[in-house]
Amino acid sequence: MMRTTLTLEDDVAARLQAEARRTGQPFKVIVNQHLRRSLAQRTRARGVAPFRVNPRNLGGPASGMSYDDIGTLLERAEGPEHR
Repeated sequence: MMRTTLTLEDDVAARLQAEARRTGQPFKVIVNQHLRRSLAQRTRARGVAPFRVNPRNLGGPASGMSYDDIGTLLERAEGPEHR
């Protein structure tokens, strides 16, 4: 076990103290539990592959149509009641 001095910001200390009061556990136990949990989450997060998007070419708009006229595209695709 290592003994050290740790400076906590007021909001963090208040939340940890509230948790200690709520659970009836000593402050140092609450701090250690939260540190362990946070460190474990970081370790798990490193093992997760990053999300990747695989784009697919869906072709352009129909002949004579343009992405600049979305209203007409929607009306042609979904009918006049698309709104």
